[in-house]
Amino acid sequence: MAKMIGLARVGRDAELRSLPNGDAVINVALAFSYGKKGQDGNRPTQWCEGAMFGKRAEQIAPFILKGNQVVAYLSDIRIETYEGKNGKGSKLVGRLDDIELTDRKDGGQAARPAPQPVRQAPPPKPTHQAPDASSDDDIPF
Repeated sequence: MAKMIGLARVGRDAELRSLPNGDAVINVALAFSYGKKGQDGNRPTQWCEGAMFGKRAEQIAPFILKGNQVVAYLSDIRIETYEGKNGKGSKLVGRLDDIELTDRKDGGQAARPAPQPVRQAPPPKPTHQAPDASSDDDIPF
């Protein structure tokens, strides 16, 4: 089984769907740059389609936005051929085992789930009275 780990940019927002059995799945387009910069100043790019399944896919989908830089862990890498409007083509696809956000293109304004309120315990009741200012005369300094 072929595996791939690398730094990539997300090509489009993650698409969250449900399979007929109810499991969540997201598809992510990933752009991996490699090699030396060309005369145009850009490195060659290899596109890869990754699919993630289950609870993790559901949880991370709102954070996988176009342009974000991620570390992607893919397995079962293979080349699939397809028939497009420009004739036959091929693409690299794999199972997205995990994905880690490294930065945000949007300056940190990504869609986030609403924060859950944190329950704080009431402040402890004082067990004794604070000394009044008149007792400062006993301090030697």
